[in-house]
Amino acid sequence: MTGRRTVEEQLARVLEAVRVIEHTTRPVTDTAGRTLAAPAVAAHDIPLFDNSAMDGFAVRGADVAAASEDTPVTLRVVADLPAGVALDPPLGIGEAARIMTGSPTPTDADVIVPFEDTAGGLADSLGEVTVLRAPAKPGVFVRRRGADLRTGDEVVHVGERLGPFQLAAAVAAGIVEVSVTRAPRVAVVSTGSELLAPGETPARGRIPDSNGPLLEQLVAAADAEVVLVARVPDEADAVRAVTAEATALGADVIVFTGGVSAGAYEPVRGAFDGGGEVEFSAVAMQPGKPQAFGVLETGCLVFGLPGNPVSVAVSFEVFVRPALLAMQGRCEIHRPRATFTADASWTPPPGRRQYLPAVVDLATRTVRPATDGGSGSHLAGGLARAHAFAIVPAEVESVAVGDVIDVMLVG
Repeated sequence: MTGRRTVEEQLARVLEAVRVIEHTTRPVTDTAGRTLAAPAVAAHDIPLFDNSAMDGFAVRGADVAAASEDTPVTLRVVADLPAGVALDPPLGIGEAARIMTGSPTPTDADVIVPFEDTAGGLADSLGEVTVLRAPAKPGVFVRRRGADLRTGDEVVHVGERLGPFQLAAAVAAGIVEVSVTRAPRVAVVSTGSELLAPGETPARGRIPDSNGPLLEQLVAAADAEVVLVARVPDEADAVRAVTAEATALGADVIVFTGGVSAGAYEPVRGAFDGGGEVEFSAVAMQPGKPQAFGVLETGCLVFGLPGNPVSVAVSFEVFVRPALLAMQGRCEIHRPRATFTADASWTPPPGRRQYLPAVVDLATRTVRPATDGGSGSHLAGGLARAHAFAIVPAEVESVAVGDVIDVMLVG
């Protein structure tokens, strides 16, 4: 293991090795969670045509400019326009068209009077309408063509994730296909002869493998595809075999947990140390000090994370997740951060940056540890309550109530 690195140095080493994976053109409705590789350009205006924002009457503004309860204005209703029609009825002086939300506005109309501003409302609306209130301003309740987007505008930018809002906007703009990067293929491997499959009966010396399910969920949440989940004993040959299996499946990334420290039974170190492809380092962070990273001849990235669950969660968020997003060409690869005020006191480890599972209160802007048990990397139970990591610099000797703390928001 080399000399201790900073978090930034280790992350730079990781990101330097990342290459953006290939992209493909797919139907826009089949790209949820993917990252845009080319601009998504509007095929038509939004709105497509002038249309009504209210249920009511399309009228000529000049006809109702003086309407009030004391001086109501009565108009003759000459057309009925539900949503979905293409009619454009002419409106003469003193005439109106009943119109529903979303229906094209007649060319001769320049304002919409809602049912609520008439005497009869919907109940009496197909012969005559009596307007009791003048429109608040010209053009009120008319949605103008192109007011949102024009043909040729970029709806979604390169590097953005196609989430629900982005997909909806693209479809609304008439975009049929988009170019996106594919999902990185990831193999998740837990090492340890003590590990049991989830659901197996625990016994002295044997514990459930919680790292595998943890990483499956974290990988999926980073919009990557899990192609292999495996548990292997503390044997270097088992690590070599599962590495070959993962690469045969086309894995772009293999994430190992455990087996990277300086103990007697460290299978990841035994399989890769000295080979030149994977480097083992000590990083000045807690938890997560022992880290391994490298690139195989196939181009597959290999991460070796510590085996304790909190270490796995922190290491993934700090190193693996940014790499997976960078591989997809994502323009933002880091979790959002904000400052909160400490609502409890605690003592961070000396000389290392601390990432403490934490609970934040958005209303009071406060943060506290997620568990009363301290900051041990084995305290998996506290992860259930954590939706953030409090980040304490290496030079801080203690955290007191009222201190301002940098927080990474993860849930």
